[in-house]
Amino acid sequence: MSELQVLIVDDSSVMRKIVERSLRQAGLDPLTVIEASSGVEGIEALKSERVQLILSDINMPSMDGLEFLRQIRVQNLAPGVPVVMITTESSEEHVKQAILSGAQGYIRKPFTAEQVKERVLPLLAAQGV
Repeated sequence: MSELQVLIVDDSSVMRKIVERSLRQAGLDPLTVIEASSGVEGIEALKSERVQLILSDINMPSMDGLEFLRQIRVQNLAPGVPVVMITTESSEEHVKQAILSGAQGYIRKPFTAEQVKERVLPLLAAQGV
């Protein structure tokens, strides 16, 4: 597998590291991770970096994950790149909004590496990554 470049957007640095570790445990290595602590930082990162996968929290200050998702579509950043939302929300409404906004999947916190693998690997395979 060639090196995978992933953008992880979450306001918690601890959660970004947990997501990265889960991706590695799922077998996605070699892996380059670009971290962003908000949707605003995520947008800026996508203006200069090419990624094959985006994982974003929904609840963040400045720009939440749903607005981040809308902005990457409106600005045509990372076209065709799968986006997986990470949420503590148990509300189906948030999940529906994420999917309608263009997310290809979601993972609920707390999660395991196996759950990450189940959600992410099929999306990457569909992209030919």
